[in-house]
Amino acid sequence: MVRWRAGTVQAVRRRWRGAVELDVSTSDGPVRALAYPSLVGSPEQGDRVLLNVGALVMGLGTGGYALVVALPDRLPADPVDDGTTRDAGHLVKARYTPLQVIGLGVDEEASPHRAVMEAATSLEGMPVVTADLHSALPAILAGVLASRPGAKVAYVMTDGGALPAWFSRTLDGLASRLAGTVTTGQAFGGDLEASTVHTGLLAARHVLRADVTIVAQGPGNLGTGTPWGFSGVALGEAVNAIGTLGGRPVGSLRLSTGDARSRHRGVSHHSLTAYGKVALLPADLPVPDGLDPALLAALQPLAARHRIVTVPVDGLDEALRASPVPLSTMGRKLDEDYTYFLAAAAAGRHAATLLR
Repeated sequence: MVRWRAGTVQAVRRRWRGAVELDVSTSDGPVRALAYPSLVGSPEQGDRVLLNVGALVMGLGTGGYALVVALPDRLPADPVDDGTTRDAGHLVKARYTPLQVIGLGVDEEASPHRAVMEAATSLEGMPVVTADLHSALPAILAGVLASRPGAKVAYVMTDGGALPAWFSRTLDGLASRLAGTVTTGQAFGGDLEASTVHTGLLAARHVLRADVTIVAQGPGNLGTGTPWGFSGVALGEAVNAIGTLGGRPVGSLRLSTGDARSRHRGVSHHSLTAYGKVALLPADLPVPDGLDPALLAALQPLAARHRIVTVPVDGLDEALRASPVPLSTMGRKLDEDYTYFLAAAAAGRHAATLLR
């Protein structure tokens, strides 16, 4: 259920692409809040705001903001539909919620990319790296660019985590290194909007002209601690989509020596389930050279369907440390969970070796 509060903007803090951070006073005291100007307008000091404080009350690590639902005294103007902009579309996302958004789908009739998308039937062998967590994105990208600095890399964001791509400061920091972002399913706010992972992948290849694509959910992975109750199950479905469309699936394994939870220590049960039980088509599963033999042994159940590939790691440490955005997963930095980030970078490097 929604936990509502009313408040007043005391200060406008950081801004990044698609989002603005605020200090807001409420009857419960001061809170940190986030607004998406494309949805609610641009808050200013002194504005009255309506807030959803559910994530803040729960203390969620990635979602610990109060979220601005409306500026009731200063509503934004309706978008101008001139038939040539995103506002000409009828692709509805976050459907039938109070903040459902309507944008232009990449393959809609009004899209400038309609003809390209109508003709697109194959990924043409494009390597596509799938990852469980959004935190793997910069590490995978670092691995790709360490081997192929000129490669065009696109990001296809699924809706298992945050729906607005604007929430991610990582995406904002990587914008100059990515060919673009495609938001799929219920996710929105990318450079292109797509209704499914399949159309998102085709758009990455044929509209953004990507050499390599990375598929992962936005920030805010959902997990219940049960064998099937986690949003990363969609990884296996993404592998099936990539293979069906004639791409080359590369699975970034979730490996960890820093996670205190037994289900994620070593090889995460997320990887074992998504790749071992949901993915019905084969993928390459890269592992960094020198990996602990016990971790390699734990991966053997996946070898019945997939190909375990050992990847050299020379230069990957430097690439990870040169990341333009901070590397962090579940609050752990690079050196606190080095294996996690190295495995993601190895997946990126392997994808780069598959380029023709």
